[in-house]
Amino acid sequence: MARLPYLEKSDLAPEDQPLLARDINLHKILVHNPAAARAFGALGGYLRHGTTLDARLRELAILQVGWLARSPYEWSHHIKIGHDFGVTDADIAALIQESRGEASALEPLARLVLRAAREVHDGPGIAPATFAALQQQLDPASLTDLVLTASFYCAVVRVLASFEMDVEESYMPYLQKFPLPA
Repeated sequence: MARLPYLEKSDLAPEDQPLLARDINLHKILVHNPAAARAFGALGGYLRHGTTLDARLRELAILQVGWLARSPYEWSHHIKIGHDFGVTDADIAALIQESRGEASALEPLARLVLRAAREVHDGPGIAPATFAALQQQLDPASLTDLVLTASFYCAVVRVLASFEMDVEESYMPYLQKFPLPA
């Protein structure tokens, strides 16, 4: 059970109701502070729809953070979103292998993106060797977007955990198919 009640459009002032255009628990909690919800949504929206980073690589980075944080909400939502942007079940299985330190069939750039996301998650940031390797593969704009994506989603998983956000029933099949480790 979330630590704050989930708000509905009817709980909000008319000018704030569009903040619940996506009917998900994350938004239903963030609208307790509409200004914060807007700021959060601005960066999240850019990373989802405006980034120069390849969408599949972006989703793999987000999934890597969700896996490491053991965030059921983030993991389940971005398995679904990842599928929409070209992430396959084989990619997810490979991400899990990579997270365990095992070899996978992922292409070198995807493995490098996952390593960068792990380094951002574990802190303090991307290691010099990883960053140098990324510079050989990504243009500066895409590299900036990768750093922002991994960093933003490290914050997102902490928001989710702090509010004890519930996973919506419609996302539970993703957790059942790809359960997080205990």
